[in-house]
Amino acid sequence: MTSSQKKRLLIALLAIIAVIAGAVYLHLARRAASPATAAMAPNILTLLPPHAPAIAYIDATALRRLQNSPLAAILGLTQSGPQPDRDYQDFVRDTGFDYTRDLDKAAIAFWPAISSSGYISENQVVAIADGHFDQPKIKAYALRTGRVVTRNARSIYEVPGNPRVSFEFLSSTRIALASGPTADNLLPPSTSSTPEPAMQARINRVAGAPIFAIARTDNLPPQFYESLRSSPQFQSLAHSVQGLALAGRPDGNLIHLTLEAECNSMKNAIEWVTLLNSLRIFGPIALADPKTRSQMTPSQISLLETLINKTTITHQDRLVRLSLDLTPAMLGAANSKP
Repeated sequence: MTSSQKKRLLIALLAIIAVIAGAVYLHLARRAASPATAAMAPNILTLLPPHAPAIAYIDATALRRLQNSPLAAILGLTQSGPQPDRDYQDFVRDTGFDYTRDLDKAAIAFWPAISSSGYISENQVVAIADGHFDQPKIKAYALRTGRVVTRNARSIYEVPGNPRVSFEFLSSTRIALASGPTADNLLPPSTSSTPEPAMQARINRVAGAPIFAIARTDNLPPQFYESLRSSPQFQSLAHSVQGLALAGRPDGNLIHLTLEAECNSMKNAIEWVTLLNSLRIFGPIALADPKTRSQMTPSQISLLETLINKTTITHQDRLVRLSLDLTPAMLGAANSKP
């Protein structure tokens, strides 16, 4: 395959994954919002492998209705969103699928692969998406470079590349995709499953949000904490975090964001709150350093000052919660280049 073909193929089969992952990574650095209202978890999550250490969910239909929502615009779900590039336009023409109009909802499971040196080597991803799919066009597009194999009466499309991608249609309105080593083995079974109790509890706390992400952090490899060796106190506190839950709720021009860290004890939760509150004191000092300021735009400096001043830090038993109302101006500052 040529480089151009690989690029088009990845855009074609990972478009759904990209929109979710892009949203998660964009907002993960902006800790925040109000506590999630308990709600029933979306049924689509039951198709994800129950042992996944990290999952994410997006209700594109709900976000698409919020025409004034900056979050919907960032995800390209409104007319004011970013314009697609030529490769994506070609993909839409050839497959008949455009996530900005055809994606209804999607769930993603993620396994980060960490090598012995502590760096991510190769990830594994499974995505389940509901929407409007032109199956003949999508299959024909995949078969330009890939193949279809039959396993237990299931037609699985395998597409070479880096990473390799496998997918299958679960129904006329649902597709499953997987990438990474042994990707086809990660495709969902015919029956639904239930996450382990701790993950299910985290899902229940954010299930009312149209976009959220959850991660287990109680079983990370030792090398993950190697960079914290110079600060034993911080390294110990990092070990105490058992899980993270991020939720975003658009409200007019605002996005209510919440990041919850679940600690292994109330004592460690209180220590986290103390540490984070100390950043309010030392953060402005660091931002006043001319060397630091020279590496950021004025908008980014303003954003960090706002995060320091406006983020609410609380704890409830073993939970530490960071809350923030994110504005369009803050999103624009986050995207500006130094």
